Amino acid sequence: MKTRVLLIATPFVLAAVLAAATLPGSAASAAAESGGITVVGTASVVSVPDRAELSFGVESQGKTAKAALAANAAEMRKVLAAVRAAGGTDVKTQSVSLSPRYNETNEVQAFVAVNSIAATIKDLSKAGALIDAAVGAGANQVYGPLLSRGDQTELYRQALGTAVANARASAQVLATAANLSLGRVTAIVEGGGAPQPLPYAADKAMALDSTPIEPGTQQTTASVSVTFSVS
Repeated sequence: MKTRVLLIATPFVLAAVLAAATLPGSAASAAAESGGITVVGTASVVSVPDRAELSFGVESQGKTAKAALAANAAEMRKVLAAVRAAGGTDVKTQSVSLSPRYNETNEVQAFVAVNSIAATIKDLSKAGALIDAAVGAGANQVYGPLLSRGDQTELYRQALGTAVANARASAQVLATAANLSLGRVTAIVEGGGAPQPLPYAADKAMALDSTPIEPGTQQTTASVSVTFSVS
């Protein structure tokens, strides 16, 4: 797993530290100690998604509202069974709707019922087969996939720890340049980060007889603002 690092030190911090270094003796130490050095450290962890969330919908039409709903329910029951049989988990209904369809003269021509569900597949290599199973059972709407990692929290914490280390390294450079000694951490403010997709060439192709799903990669980033005392 690759880790990419970005270090940021704001210009005004460097200027303040260098200015403090020009003061004589204890005056320089006191000025530096009162403000310290504040830097921002960031780090990223690149990973390959290992799960996907997909949405499947069934749209049915009938001459009456009751007929449209009945036809839709029958089709959706087949889709639900197929999705679960293909490895779909955390299956849940997203929406159910029923509306009239009008013709050119603004008369009700038919009723349209739509039912959509979401399901998660925890083995990404089977995502294409899940789509095929749902469509084969009667789904005529497919949305997604929303790709993610099962260990997203651990990846973020890894990036967070590296971000703190990067902040210390950046602060050390500033302190050395200003002829100061870097002290203890006096404050830490956690930033944030969300997985970002990156281009990726798959190591192996998905099954040739199912809908292809390329996982790509995602970048989990963490950032922290850290203040160090100096003397």
